[in-house]
Amino acid sequence: MKRLLYSVLLTVSVLSVSFSQEDVQKSSPPAGNALVGDFYGADISKTSENKAISVEKLESDLKNSNKAENVSVKGVVTDVCPKKGCWVSIKTEDGSSFFVKMKDYAFFVPTALKGKNVVLEGTAEKKITSVDELKHYAKDAKKSKAEIDAIIKPQEEIRFMADGIKVVN
Repeated sequence: MKRLLYSVLLTVSVLSVSFSQEDVQKSSPPAGNALVGDFYGADISKTSENKAISVEKLESDLKNSNKAENVSVKGVVTDVCPKKGCWVSIKTEDGSSFFVKMKDYAFFVPTALKGKNVVLEGTAEKKITSVDELKHYAKDAKKSKAEIDAIIKPQEEIRFMADGIKVVN
């Protein structure tokens, strides 16, 4: 009897792991309209919202130090990962952008976030991103083969690890 019970439990646990991995692989960005006040991950307090700095100020701060922790930044979302909503790009006033990932892969954002004004809270740092990683994100963004093939050298850029993202006006 114990062997039968053990076999059943083992089979159920193996099947549940298989199905949960399959669900993760087939996931898509969460649904939602990304309305003002909506937040993803940790909620951003009014205090953090009010003290949020511009992307340009963040870029300036990172010239002196390669890392800024517990920083709030405001900007406009220019792109969202269409596969899972696991990353976004934020536009700077000079037209460049920086890349944002969600801390610990703990939350995702809807594609409706594209074009919205947001406040991010988390850690920013200057990093060199490898060609392979740049190509991976270009594929996720459904860039053309020509655009992907044109990525031939690593890129120094600002990377932001967000604890939370909030839609603001």
